[in-house]
Amino acid sequence: MRDNELRRALDSVRADEALKRRTQEYVAAQTGNYGIARRVSRPARGWRALAAASCLLIVLLLGGWLYLAPTAYISVDINPSLELYVNRFDQVVSAKGYNQAGQALADDLDIRFLNYSDAVEQILGSETVSALLSQDGALTIAVSGVDEGQCGRMLSQIETATAGCRAAHCYVADAGEAAQAREYGMSCGRYRAYLALRELFPEIAPEDVADMTMREIRDLLAGDQRAGATDPDAAQSGCTGGGCGHRHGNSW
Repeated sequence: MRDNELRRALDSVRADEALKRRTQEYVAAQTGNYGIARRVSRPARGWRALAAASCLLIVLLLGGWLYLAPTAYISVDINPSLELYVNRFDQVVSAKGYNQAGQALADDLDIRFLNYSDAVEQILGSETVSALLSQDGALTIAVSGVDEGQCGRMLSQIETATAGCRAAHCYVADAGEAAQAREYGMSCGRYRAYLALRELFPEIAPEDVADMTMREIRDLLAGDQRAGATDPDAAQSGCTGGGCGHRHGNSW
């Protein structure tokens, strides 16, 4: 009797185990083994999603850096003195004024993210610059950057844009000169003019030329050179034929 009861109990256990096994197989077949796969693959999918998000962030950051990083600079000097920062796609990413008039002009113009040629046209067409040009104002535009090809294309385009300006001088400045100009807090064109004046007037300081128009600087240089041709002593003292052209401090 006891043997029969034990046998029936064992058969019941085996039947329960078989039922459990068949039930699991049925559920797996109906769900595509979803429950098991989910337990196994959820961590893997999480890591893949995290890796994809990280790659996307890197791409976005790199793309933003490439777009905003300047590769060329355009210095515009007439009296407003400002510099355009241009990216590898020829778009203006920022503008900096090097004197009060230059900063005011940079603030007034909506040139960020414009093509550099459109930005230069806006500058030349602004009320301040166009008024100076109509009065035979001297304009200097210098292009500098790390990509010689880009600088060459920009210079050619700018020369075309300024073809109607009789007193315009456009050129490419090397990277070293551009870096030195920024150390002095000047645009390239004004820095070159300052160096020329310093040859004649050693006491002159960068702030002395900050608010001078380029025409005033050119006239001062031309006047001193004419004086030097007729009176060597006048060139040494900074005096022109009828009076002294060498003034000190902010009054010169």
